[in-house]
Amino acid sequence: MYCFDWLYCRKKAKFRSIYPFSSQFVCIFPALIIDNLYKTTLSGENAISITIGFLITFIILCVLAWQLSHYLQFTTDLKKSLVTTTALPNVGNLGLPVTLFALGEAGLERAIVYLIAWNIVVLMTVPAFLQSGGFRSSIQFMLKLPLTWAVTFGICLRVFNVPLPLNLDKGLNLLANAAIPVALLMLGIQIASHRLAFNLYEVGASCLRLLGGAVIAFLVGKLLGLEDLDLKVLVLQSSMPTAITAFLMVHEFGGDASQTARVVVVSTLLAFITLPGVLLALQTFI
Repeated sequence: MYCFDWLYCRKKAKFRSIYPFSSQFVCIFPALIIDNLYKTTLSGENAISITIGFLITFIILCVLAWQLSHYLQFTTDLKKSLVTTTALPNVGNLGLPVTLFALGEAGLERAIVYLIAWNIVVLMTVPAFLQSGGFRSSIQFMLKLPLTWAVTFGICLRVFNVPLPLNLDKGLNLLANAAIPVALLMLGIQIASHRLAFNLYEVGASCLRLLGGAVIAFLVGKLLGLEDLDLKVLVLQSSMPTAITAFLMVHEFGGDASQTARVVVVSTLLAFITLPGVLLALQTFI
């Protein structure tokens, strides 16, 4: 997600004033991924379960949003926008801090797995869906992003148990610790950079993302037999507001960019109401 912001900002100079910290993301967020993969105590079974849970939730949300937009006879651009805003939760800038604060380091490890799966699936499918460019162009696009190589490097360090020389692990950890404070700062910048509009479409699309994502993730998690922390992370990450990446992708590849931008802002503000409810439900029923 962050790498897409950086790549887009380099291509579109007008976004540099909106995202002044995007170049720092090239180092900070890949460092967070590598550091967590290098030190994680999460089992492969847990990681696979969360990944499968995310994938099924993502597919159901895409189909649901497309069918709903077809029933409401939206234009093609608005259909694309609704699918994108529904299927792309903000699992980075907001998802990681909220998960860390609510569920601790063990929850953060699982949220990182969700984030990695999110990036891989979204970058492989959404550009092709929006521009009809095909699967091959999406793969080529994904291979250009620093996050892809961060995931590969982190997995290699973990699998082969490679010790980092010259205290590089400490430097990596310092960069990783900076990621979440910067994410919160970026979230504030993103909210302040877009006009607020509480129209029926924006509120409806936001509720579909916030509440629909939570309910579907819960049902999927129960179906897969997820329990305790795995289920909590799946539901919490799936109940996040629409990511700024949705706007960037729609603006770049096709769709209604203005409506998408408003949904990003409205869903983020409404999340301050819905997320406490989701957290209360998680603590009560799981």
